[in-house]
Amino acid sequence: MTKRLGLFTRLVRHDDTQTAAEVYRDALEQIDLAERLGYDVAWVAQHHVDPAEGGLPSPFVFLAHAAARATRIRLGTAIVTLGLEDPIRVAEDAAVLDTLSGGRLELGFGSGGSKSSFDLFGVPGDDRQRVYAAKLASVTAALNGDELTPGRRLHPPAGQLRERVWQATFSASGAERAGRAGAGLLLSRTQPRDPAAPQARLDEIQRPLIDAYLDALPSDVEPRIGASRSVFVADDRDEALRHAHRGALRFLDHLRDAGIPEVAETVDDVLRDSYIGTPDDVAGQLTADLAAAHADDLIVQIHPIDPDRQATLRSIELIATKVAPQLGWHVSER
Repeated sequence: MTKRLGLFTRLVRHDDTQTAAEVYRDALEQIDLAERLGYDVAWVAQHHVDPAEGGLPSPFVFLAHAAARATRIRLGTAIVTLGLEDPIRVAEDAAVLDTLSGGRLELGFGSGGSKSSFDLFGVPGDDRQRVYAAKLASVTAALNGDELTPGRRLHPPAGQLRERVWQATFSASGAERAGRAGAGLLLSRTQPRDPAAPQARLDEIQRPLIDAYLDALPSDVEPRIGASRSVFVADDRDEALRHAHRGALRFLDHLRDAGIPEVAETVDDVLRDSYIGTPDDVAGQLTADLAAAHADDLIVQIHPIDPDRQATLRSIELIATKVAPQLGWHVSER
C-alpha cells in the first residue's frame, strides 16, 4: 500500500521554444497543484548543462522558492549529484532550506550524472564511486553535528534532517550501503538490463535491491523505500498513447543529439518502463509492479513523455484523484 505520494519533476522542456523561466514557472505550477491535491512530497532532480535531460543545476535555490509558495508539501532532491559538489556547502544549503521550510526537506543523494557533467567539473568519471563515498561521509558527519574544525559545527544545525537522507542506486551494493547508513532507498524509474535478460521487468530487477537494503538496515530503523515511476494518465487511452509516442520520438532525438543512441533505439525502448493510459489502466499496471507496491513512497514523474502543460497538469490530477486511491493512498491530515 502506498503510504506517501510524490511528484517528481525533472524540469524538462516539452518543446524547444520554452525558455528556462517558462520551464521553472511550469514546474512551480505543478508543485502548487500537487499541494492542493494532497501529494506528500515534490521532488526535483539536479542536472548540469543538458536542458533536454533536466534543466535544474541548483535544486536548493529552486526548492527555497517553492517552499515560500507551497506551505504544506514536503520538498525533495532526487538527486543531488554529490560527487560534483562540496559536501560541507551541500550540508549548509540543505540546513538553510530545511530551516526556512519548517523541516520539510527530503535530502536525496546519488553518484550519478552524465559524463559531460563530470568532465565539466573535472572529476574523473571512472573515479565517481570513490569520490561519492568520501563526500557522502563528509556530508553525513556535518548533518550529524560532528566538529568540522575544532569547536565548530554546521550552522544552522541540521536538526532531524539526518533522518530524512535518501540514497539512490542501481545496484544491490549501493542499496546495502543505504541500509547500513539507515538512509532511505530511492529506486529509479528505469534500470540497466542484463544483456542476458533484456526483457526483465523493472520490479524483477529492483527486488534484489530492496532485499539487500532491508537485510542491511539496522533493526531499530524503519525502512524508507521510494520507487520512482514514469506515469502518464489521460482521460482517454488513445490520447495518452499519442502523447507518449510524440514524447518518445522527441527523447530519441535527444539521445541521438547527445551521442548516446544506444540507450534506446525505438519508441518501445523509451517507453518500456512507463505506465500509460486511463486511470484504471495505470492503477492496474502499478498494482502489478511488486517493487512499487513494496515501497513506502510512490514517486511519479512524467519524463520521458513530457507532454504539454495542460496534459501534464491533468495527469497530475488524475493520479491523485483516480489512480493513487486504488493503491491504498489517501490524503494525509495535517
